[in-house]
Amino acid sequence: MSFSSNKKFISGEDFKLSRSKLELFLQCRRCFYLDRRLNIAQPASAPFTLNSAVDFLLKKEFDIYRQKKEPHPLMKKHKIKAIPFWHPEIDEWRNNFKGISFYHSPTKIILQGAIDDVWQNEKGELIIVDYKATSINGEVSLDSSWKESYKRQIEIYQWLFKMNGFNVSRMGYFVYANGKKDVAGFGEKLEFDVRILPYEGNSFWVEEALFEARKCLEDEKIPPFNEKCPFCLYSQKIKEIEN
Repeated sequence: MSFSSNKKFISGEDFKLSRSKLELFLQCRRCFYLDRRLNIAQPASAPFTLNSAVDFLLKKEFDIYRQKKEPHPLMKKHKIKAIPFWHPEIDEWRNNFKGISFYHSPTKIILQGAIDDVWQNEKGELIIVDYKATSINGEVSLDSSWKESYKRQIEIYQWLFKMNGFNVSRMGYFVYANGKKDVAGFGEKLEFDVRILPYEGNSFWVEEALFEARKCLEDEKIPPFNEKCPFCLYSQKIKEIEN
């Protein structure tokens, strides 16, 4: 989940930065600069409304056990000794337009992010949890290189909670819903195989990324084309054809 801010960047002033925009910086500094400093964003993709529905229903389901202060059956199945964490700001943390934030005074960046869920283990540590939905043959995993952004997502949330004074576990979890294709038919419903995948995060890199992101924004020059970025390659090819 992410925020969207159209506030014009002004050198030396406080600036809000969402988790997704920090991820954009890590993927392509040029696209990040165009977006956050010049307000030229990448073309928007269509919303994943089916994924959003799974996300919404999972939150409703885990909230039932949050109120009971009991572990969800999936947590028992995967032998996770924790319960869904209750806090007065839990709904705010999960709100795309609010989330949890921290003001990093050295960079004057207000980093924001909206979580899917947070659990608490027997040690009192908070566990950051993210929901994912897909439909693939076989079991889901975190092995694909493009899923590195998923791992960074957990780590940014871990950093935000730590900076807000919470005792945070390095162990995070992905609740992964995989739509089944090996069923007899549709029958006006989708069936999912839901697994919980563990991930031990390390958020040591987040602060340095904020320094680098601020430095990038303060530069008067647009960063060079990124050959690994499909948006950069597309715009470069168009420019070559026009010339």
